[in-house]
Amino acid sequence: MRWGSLVLAIAGLAASAGVAFARPPVVVELYTAQGCVSCAAAEGRIAALADTHGVIALTFSVDYWDYLGWKDTFARPEFADRQRAYDKHFDVAEVFTPQVIVDGRAQAAAVQPDAIDALVRTARKTVMDPPLMFWRGERAAIAGGRRPAGGAGVWVIRYDPHPAPVTVNDGDNRGHTVTERNVVVQLQRLGAWRGRPMVVSLPPPAGPGLKTLVVVQGDDGGKILAVLEGKP
Repeated sequence: MRWGSLVLAIAGLAASAGVAFARPPVVVELYTAQGCVSCAAAEGRIAALADTHGVIALTFSVDYWDYLGWKDTFARPEFADRQRAYDKHFDVAEVFTPQVIVDGRAQAAAVQPDAIDALVRTARKTVMDPPLMFWRGERAAIAGGRRPAGGAGVWVIRYDPHPAPVTVNDGDNRGHTVTERNVVVQLQRLGAWRGRPMVVSLPPPAGPGLKTLVVVQGDDGGKILAVLEGKP
């Protein structure tokens, strides 16, 4: 499809679908580990936020505590890489758990659930100008908009919406059952967003029953600019 046709197609499909410019949901990312003894309260708060309208709560399990004796069953190296990018952006000296990132705009130690709630309240009041996003068949369409100075990318995030209990058999949480909610199982960058309309194809889901997000986000731990939900 030629450039002009693509622009018209995105605009026309958005109008016909009744898509409106609106503030995207608040994205709350918890970085945690099954072997983290201080993470239970934060995981409980994320489980509660998972059912809150206008909030998408995600659990990213990290692998850098595996050396303490328990290999986290949900952790992937790319999740810790994502957290490191955030911490470099926020000038945090060292990665840690539990840590919460809200909309890619603010971070806090999440030992106290109140810290999570405070960031969510602030995020709800933040004025945003997101690029329009909508589904075009099985692909995601992103309209034009203001690209961050440092560049931006399009990401797919897939997560399991069901509670995920795991019995920890070694390490500091030995003998305890850790239950997490909205555990991320798939994270992949789909390409660069340069402020112009584009359509992206999604990889197959990593498993059945997962929920899908497509996120436009500033590069290197930048702000989340737009969020699209819905496709399996």
